[in-house]
Amino acid sequence: MRFTRKLLHWLSAVAVVASTAVGVSAASAAPVAAAPPNLLPLTLTNNSGRAEQVYVYVLGTNLNTGKLGYVNAAGAFTPWSPGSLPPSPAPDVAITGPANGSATTIQLPIMLSGRVYVSFGEKLKFFLTPDGLVQPAPWAAGDANRDILFDWSEFTYNTSGLWLNTSMVDMFSVPHAVEVTAANGSTQRTGDLVPNGRERIFNALRDQQGDWAKLVQSRGDGTRLRALSPGRGIDAGLFSATYFDSYVSQAWATYQSTTLTVVPFENEPDKKFFGRTDSAGVMNFTDTSGARVASFSRPSTKDVFGCDGALHAPNDGVVGPIARTLCAALHRSTLGYLHTQPTVDPAQFYTRATTDHYSRVLHANSADGKAYGFAFDDVGHFESLVHDGSPRAARIILTSF
Repeated sequence: MRFTRKLLHWLSAVAVVASTAVGVSAASAAPVAAAPPNLLPLTLTNNSGRAEQVYVYVLGTNLNTGKLGYVNAAGAFTPWSPGSLPPSPAPDVAITGPANGSATTIQLPIMLSGRVYVSFGEKLKFFLTPDGLVQPAPWAAGDANRDILFDWSEFTYNTSGLWLNTSMVDMFSVPHAVEVTAANGSTQRTGDLVPNGRERIFNALRDQQGDWAKLVQSRGDGTRLRALSPGRGIDAGLFSATYFDSYVSQAWATYQSTTLTVVPFENEPDKKFFGRTDSAGVMNFTDTSGARVASFSRPSTKDVFGCDGALHAPNDGVVGPIARTLCAALHRSTLGYLHTQPTVDPAQFYTRATTDHYSRVLHANSADGKAYGFAFDDVGHFESLVHDGSPRAARIILTSF
C-alpha cells in the first residue's frame, strides 16, 4: 500500500468544486479572495478525556514535486529517503501532541495533500519501500499497528484553498471534528458525533444481523479500537465478499426495461446521461445526442465497497461522474428503485435490508448527518468536509470518548 493510494476522492472533490463553477459569468463571480498563506496554522485540540500521550504525524505528497514526505511542527516538508524490500522502518517523525484539555499548533505548508495521523499511548510504525510509504493497515494480517488506538484526517492545501475532512472510508476509530476559519473570521465545522456516538456506532454494528459485528476490532485489554469498513473487512476475511451481489444483479436487471437517468452536475441540470443494461449485463450510457459515452459491467461486492474495479471513476467529465453516482446509489441502496440519480434526499438512503449499514450507522450518529462512510460519499454533499478558498486557520478537535 503506497501513500498515494487514497488521494482519489480528494482529486474528485477538487473536480466537483471546479465543475460547480462552470457557467458562472464574470459579472456574477465573487470578488477574488486573498491568496492562502504559505503556512496555515493547524491546531490540534485534545478534548478526548483520555490520559494517554498523543502523537501527531503530518504526511503527504508535495503537489509541486510529486514527492512523498513528512512535515515537522514548523511546516518544513522533508521527502522520505528511499526504502528497501522488505520494507525498512521509516524515521520517527512524530510530533508530540497535546495532553487532554490542551492544544498544539503546527504549520501546514501550501501545496501538500495527505493525512494527519493521531495515535494514543504509542507511536505509529511506518515503513518505506523503494517507491512508497507503507501506512498502518490494521485490516492486514500481521500489521504492526493492529493494537494501537489511532485515526486520521485527510487534507489538500493548495492555491485554491484548504479541503479538510474526517475519513471513515477505511475505518472509524477516534471521534474528531474538523474546522476551518476564513479570512473574514467565519468558521465551518463538521465531524462531531452525537453524545456517546463512538459507543453507539460500535454497538449498532455489533447488533446488526450478518457479518457487521466482525468489523469491530478490540485488543487484549478490552478496548474497542476501531470498526473496519466493509471493504476492509473483506480484505481481512471478516466480511462476505458476495454481500451486495444479489442487489447489484437486481439493479442491473431493472435497467434492461427501464431507463436510468444520471444528472451528475447540480449546476448543469440539462447535462444528462441515460443508462440501459444490454443482454450481456453491461449498462451502457448515452448522452442527450444518443452517442454512447460510458459502459459499466455488473460490479462485484468488492467493487461497490471500494468504488473501484467495474466502478472505477477516472477524473474526467463523463465516465467518472457517472461511476461516482452509481457507486453512491448502490451504497445508499437507491439504485434500482429511484430511476433518476443522484438522489439527494437522505430520507431515501439506507432504507433496505441490503445496504451499507456501516455508512448508515456513521451518518446516523453524526451530529450534522455528515460522514465520509465510503469513497464517494461526497455525491450530494453528504461528506464530513470543510473547505475555504482563503483559509487563515484550521483545527482538528479530538472529541470526548
